[in-house]
Amino acid sequence: MADATPQQSALLTPTQDVDGAPFWTYAAQGELRIQACTPCGELRFPPRPCCPHCQSFDSDWRRMSGRGRIWSYVFPHPPLLPAYAEQAPYNAIIVELAEAPRIRLVGNLVTAPDAPLNSIAPERLRIGAKVQVVFAEVAGTVVPRWILERS
Repeated sequence: MADATPQQSALLTPTQDVDGAPFWTYAAQGELRIQACTPCGELRFPPRPCCPHCQSFDSDWRRMSGRGRIWSYVFPHPPLLPAYAEQAPYNAIIVELAEAPRIRLVGNLVTAPDAPLNSIAPERLRIGAKVQVVFAEVAGTVVPRWILERS
């Protein structure tokens, strides 16, 4: 993965906590994994210590295909933080995972993992468009991003 540029170091990175730490560890390995309750099998995101379905504290991390569809999207408008203003217009999307439609992740649709946030023309975004996860290092943290799935 590429070294962070001065512009990238000004981008926001996720806050990591104990419950979500495995998500970021797997992302750094290029894997999309979601927390699952060991007894009842329910997937949950965001990660948390207790299953909301059966109240168990036992969980593991299931590997996902990384496929999904755009559930919603927005193009943020100024005023923006300086590092983001330089890339406007860019998108922020919500992706519904293929194997877990109730699980939705936020990210950006890009042309390649390390492409700028504005690498996709706004008119190419569509609700329901199929996407595939990719991973990029941003300011020292590997984050999921999304590319259009090739048919």
